[in-house]
Amino acid sequence: MLSIIIPTHDSERPLVHTLAALVSGAIAGLVREVIVTDGRSRDQTEQVADIAGCAFSSSSEPLGARLKAAAAGARGEWLMFVRPGAVPAPSWIDETVAFIQYGPGKAAVFSGKSGGLMGWAHRLFPTLPRPGQGLVIAKSLYAELGGHRAEAPDPERDLLGRLGRSRLTTLRTTITDNI
Repeated sequence: MLSIIIPTHDSERPLVHTLAALVSGAIAGLVREVIVTDGRSRDQTEQVADIAGCAFSSSSEPLGARLKAAAAGARGEWLMFVRPGAVPAPSWIDETVAFIQYGPGKAAVFSGKSGGLMGWAHRLFPTLPRPGQGLVIAKSLYAELGGHRAEAPDPERDLLGRLGRSRLTTLRTTITDNI
């Protein structure tokens, strides 16, 4: 049902945390595959991905091109983009399943951990989510938008901008950066 795509570059340690958090989704039958698209790491990122049973590709292409290629090869009808080191709270499975069942034509991000003045400012003046919040999107909507753009300086933020707030749902489940 869900293909998870993780872009990496010298990310062996943070990748371990993210993959550990996704195991429960595989056990529940939500995760069909995990694709690690790497930017020519010099550390043990490939070995971590291999041990976890992930599909792995490495390329010197720009981030946007790597993400788009991974999405094109994904077998799931839904895509989840998440950065290495990002760890969704345990409720991510149930909430993602519910979104997929009832959110066609939209995309979703996880709630970011933000407190203090930044948290209040974000509530008063909502902006587009940050790429670190992950993205769950129907593969068909991703294709309709043209996917990630290789030429964009920040292809993840560019895609969120093209989605716009009207097509984005923010899930209650938080995602934290465990780097």
